[in-house]
Amino acid sequence: MARPLSIIVLLLPFLISLAPAATGAAYAGIDSFLAAAAARDHSASKDSFAALPPSLRRALSAPSPLLPSRLLSLSAAIPRPRPPRRRLLPGLLLPLPPLPRLRRRLFRPFLSNRRPHRLALSHTLHLEVVGPVAAGKLASRASAAVRAHLDSAPAPFHANQLSAVPYALVDDIVAEDYRALTSAQGGTDSASAVYIYVLDLGPQPRSYAYTAAASGADSSSPGFSRCLGPVWTGKERYMWIDLGAGPVNLGPAQSGDGVLPRGESHALSALHGRPKSEKALLADVASLILSAYKSLLVPSLRIPVHYEDSLLIRFVHIHGNEKDSAGLDFNSIEQSIRDGNLPYEGQSLKFESHAVKYSECPLCSFAIARSTYSFTSRFFFENYTLLVNEYLDSKRLRQVLSDSSDEMRRVAGVRDNDEYDKVVPVFVFDLDYDRHLMLDRHHQAVAFGDMVIAVRTRSSQTVSEYSCNGRNVITMTRNLERPIIGSVLQSMWGVSPTHMSWSSEHNATVVDYTWSSGHTPFGPFSETKSLSFVQKDAARRNVLLTSLNYTISSAIDVLESMAAHGGENILLRKKRHIEFIQRWNLLTYKLEKVVSAMSRLDYEKAMYLLRSLHHDLYAIHSLVYQASQELEASLVCFKDPPFPWVPVSMSGVFVFGFFYVYSKKDKLFRSKRKQF
Repeated sequence: MARPLSIIVLLLPFLISLAPAATGAAYAGIDSFLAAAAARDHSASKDSFAALPPSLRRALSAPSPLLPSRLLSLSAAIPRPRPPRRRLLPGLLLPLPPLPRLRRRLFRPFLSNRRPHRLALSHTLHLEVVGPVAAGKLASRASAAVRAHLDSAPAPFHANQLSAVPYALVDDIVAEDYRALTSAQGGTDSASAVYIYVLDLGPQPRSYAYTAAASGADSSSPGFSRCLGPVWTGKERYMWIDLGAGPVNLGPAQSGDGVLPRGESHALSALHGRPKSEKALLADVASLILSAYKSLLVPSLRIPVHYEDSLLIRFVHIHGNEKDSAGLDFNSIEQSIRDGNLPYEGQSLKFESHAVKYSECPLCSFAIARSTYSFTSRFFFENYTLLVNEYLDSKRLRQVLSDSSDEMRRVAGVRDNDEYDKVVPVFVFDLDYDRHLMLDRHHQAVAFGDMVIAVRTRSSQTVSEYSCNGRNVITMTRNLERPIIGSVLQSMWGVSPTHMSWSSEHNATVVDYTWSSGHTPFGPFSETKSLSFVQKDAARRNVLLTSLNYTISSAIDVLESMAAHGGENILLRKKRHIEFIQRWNLLTYKLEKVVSAMSRLDYEKAMYLLRSLHHDLYAIHSLVYQASQELEASLVCFKDPPFPWVPVSMSGVFVFGFFYVYSKKDKLFRSKRKQF
């Protein structure tokens, strides 16, 4: 059966909601007022309620139900963009009309029907198939670029080994089409959707996959090989999947979760092996899109991340007699994080570097000695051999550093100041040990909520417990830049690793390495230090989700406090009651706009609205508190009810009648004897 797939371009605006849809009341003119207020005060440092015109105040004075369920039923409807009217590529798998049916049949069974946590965000996927600009040129250019590279590159040593193709060959072509496609949307902002390119570049001279190396010659050697993959996420909001690449397999070498198997059992191998029917191919593509949506577009929140005005990342390099910057360039780490543009407008992000000599730091020696443990592993050389290895317990090391934080700051020469709202120290132990030493046996760097710990020794490389395409993954233990970048993203912004996500169905963290071989600073299968749109959006979204959770919880506390004092009509007097209703309606309207902005991926606008509604929330708290302080306890006397003569008389008559009948029972119920 001929493979019908050539190119699919999917436009994914996604709806973020807190429960089933509930549309709030619209107030004419309030959107323009908020836009003007945002232009005057970008950081929402001032309360804009006093500047409301009288007409808007009258509109906001309309009574509305003060129910906590209203705060938990926010939603935002996203208009589906109209696809450009262009001729679709011949052989396109999904024409436009059948797409809603595909979404109903293939996506809904995978979605959880369990009721989410009361403050948990639910996500609804909206798909739109659009024809790529100059689609035929895109397909032919990408296919020709891959074929030309394979023809010029030497064949791999093993016949079944994949040939390495640099990602940049296809990514440059896809990025060009992405920019043309977004500009062709009639002025639609490219930030309002994510584009997924599903590619099949046709038959090629030999099997291939993609590498982040600059050239194919750098990607493989008899002693060391890089992990090749079929997916890539761009720095802008697009990603592409080449179903013709591979098949690839990666994951734990011996046992573990998240294995991407080699063969036809995974959707990435949909075009390999035996020919499939169109229905089976549709199911594989649908599962890929849903997996990408859950893992990349709406990843789980690692830790709560509150909005802070000033952020500081402090590097503390604990080194031996000589400092070696190879594989540990703090300037490169700083540049990679800054290129991601992670802070919001108004936030400041700074970096500090401090150096400590290991021989002059007794606390450092104690921390390493206290955290060192050993384990045994079995290897087969000529026979089975037991080897004893050492590792550092990251939790014990963190405990020692936390308990002696003042001493550690003194040794590192850190000045005591409170000018930064959030500080994440990064402790890098650069030890003069010849033996192999890692954190928790497998990690070069470990992220905690209050610090990052990294370690390296003189040992340059080791064989990890992961395999990729039939070969063990070699960990370059001297290169700490990429592990530190990933750990800083987790500690400072709560970004989850690409291969980890929370599953409500399992009520646990699940591991899936499907998307770990592309553009990501996480996991053992990628080598890139730069950030893709997945990490950039996740860092900003996590701050919004934490603030949104705090805002809704605080508003519910106000309603519960009012209910405990007898309700709004009893607690609030007329003037305060009017202001309370106005503030409450404005707060709920801004909350709906926050969710709408998040759905459109406009995180700056969402953050402005969140910071703006905090003024309304504070004013509501103040109104309720002041009213509760003015309440006075009073004792209201009331008259005793009159004596119930009628019920008592009726009861007396009934009792008298009962005893009378009982005393006359022989006469009243005399037996009629038969007479003869």
